Amino acid sequence: MSSLTSVELNFLVFRYLQESGFTHAAFTLGYEAGINKSNIDGNMVPPGALIKFVQKGLQYMEMEANLSNGEVDIDEDFSFFQPLDLISKDVKELQEMLRERKRKERDKEKDRERSKENDKEIEREHEGDRSRMKEKDRHEKQKEREREREKMEREKEREREKMEREKEREREKMERETFERERERLKLEREREMEREREREKIEREKAHEKQLGGGDRDMVIDQSDKENAGDEEHGGSTAAEPMDITMTSTSQPCHIPSSDVRILEGHTSEVCACAWSPSASLLASGSGDATARIWNIPEGPFKSGFHRSINALILKHAKGKSNEKSKDVTTLDWNGEGTLLATGSCDGLARIWNTNGDLISTLSKHKGPIFSLKWNKKGDYLLTGSVDRTAVVWDVKAEEWKQQFEFHSGPTLDVDWRNNVSFATSSTDTMIYLCKIGETRPVKVFAGHQGEVNCVKWDPTGSLLASCSDDSTAKIWNIKQHNFVHDLREHTKEIYTIRWSPTGPGTNNPNKQLTLASASFDSTVKLWDAELGKMLCSFNGHREPVYSLAFSPNGEYIASGSLDKSIHIWSIKEGKIVKTYTGNGGIFEVCWNKEGNKIAACFADNSVCVLDFRM
Repeated sequence: MSSLTSVELNFLVFRYLQESGFTHAAFTLGYEAGINKSNIDGNMVPPGALIKFVQKGLQYMEMEANLSNGEVDIDEDFSFFQPLDLISKDVKELQEMLRERKRKERDKEKDRERSKENDKEIEREHEGDRSRMKEKDRHEKQKEREREREKMEREKEREREKMEREKEREREKMERETFERERERLKLEREREMEREREREKIEREKAHEKQLGGGDRDMVIDQSDKENAGDEEHGGSTAAEPMDITMTSTSQPCHIPSSDVRILEGHTSEVCACAWSPSASLLASGSGDATARIWNIPEGPFKSGFHRSINALILKHAKGKSNEKSKDVTTLDWNGEGTLLATGSCDGLARIWNTNGDLISTLSKHKGPIFSLKWNKKGDYLLTGSVDRTAVVWDVKAEEWKQQFEFHSGPTLDVDWRNNVSFATSSTDTMIYLCKIGETRPVKVFAGHQGEVNCVKWDPTGSLLASCSDDSTAKIWNIKQHNFVHDLREHTKEIYTIRWSPTGPGTNNPNKQLTLASASFDSTVKLWDAELGKMLCSFNGHREPVYSLAFSPNGEYIASGSLDKSIHIWSIKEGKIVKTYTGNGGIFEVCWNKEGNKIAACFADNSVCVLDFRM
């Protein structure tokens, strides 16, 4: 009899996850098990193969337990077992259960026989009393039936009254909902009209500005209907124009970053998932699937041409034994505001805190699943973690213990972000967003509106607007003072993986510049949005594969984006084009700028970290 190989079993589990809609789990298993490298023809494997395989195995165990039991008569009925018994017990234990069941049945049969004999004896002893008791019982039963009928009638009447009340409440609820929807529709129409008016004014200002500046080196692809509407307005027409949809593309070739301006940091032995610059020093942290994080001391100033001195790193080991222990993948990391402590989260469910010398300061244990997101609050006294176990935990860093666990989501927690030092937002695969506060046992606010997994949540610099993005291909902007989203951003055609607010506007170092929101999607584009109007300002269409990461420069003038097409593009927001580009040897999972804005780091699937000099 041929046996099932581990490769074949992995493929069956992979197919089961795909068919069940567990896309992320299937992707992870397929990547780690190397499914694409197997020689199995997926067309030969029927749908539901794993379920059928398990069911047949259970049926075989059941048959074996019945046929191998010597005490069972061949003419007796076939005995069935609970699925959990078939999975958790071997054949001998199942046979013992079957024998015990038969013994109990025989004992019950004997008890029934004895009971019958006793009944006959009692019947003989009380034969004289039976006729009187029968008459009495008949009268009692008659009364009991009358009482039962009356009771049933009363219950039916109460049930009818209850149903009538429910129907009435339902009608009232539907009327209220219809009224609310109509009021919301009218409100949205008024808001859209106001937005159109503001957009028309903005278009006119931009046209005037373009005329002053003259022709640039960018192409603006403008929807023809917008042009016609703008023309109608110039000639006094009253037709309302939709906001202008602008896609900016470069008319000149982007400048490739020379190798002299690039330093490749090698040392990790598995894909590098996360990277982050220290806010106070020229230190770069990276986290990898090799169960380590590393702190790299990057030389300040421009890289010297022709001088490639190796850059050493402190290795922060998350596994005592060999590295590449997948249960200890470092999935996320974050520096505290002073740059003195680095927090890491990993697949073993532990959060760890390290100092800049690479010493392990604290190990924080509470989660029962991998940690996917981790953030320090601004004050630096609390650390926030989100896990696959559906919870978020706030840790008291000084006390080295958990302060509060928030168990609101019904699916894995994908992202967390502090609003201030005591309140934060969480997002999940359950499509929900919760605003939580330390000390509160229920969410302070619930944001519902996405139709798919919510991958990322980010507060704007003032903490009044929350942006979110989802597998439903939309990003949304929420206001803390409202229950529904204020803007629904729907220009992407595939899942949106991440979003970032610009470091501009109130509460930033660039208060006189416009606040914008950038989104990166699996449709290979990065889009820039007007946070006030909720309209797309431009679409950056230079990548060929899904874009996993983006970051604004500290002055808010540039965006760096990293994609699975192995390239980093640096976009000028003002010019709407790529000004620098670099192509590595693997897909890019994260990009980030240093505090001075003159270096960009990126982590790659080929186990490397790359640092680019950025000078314009």
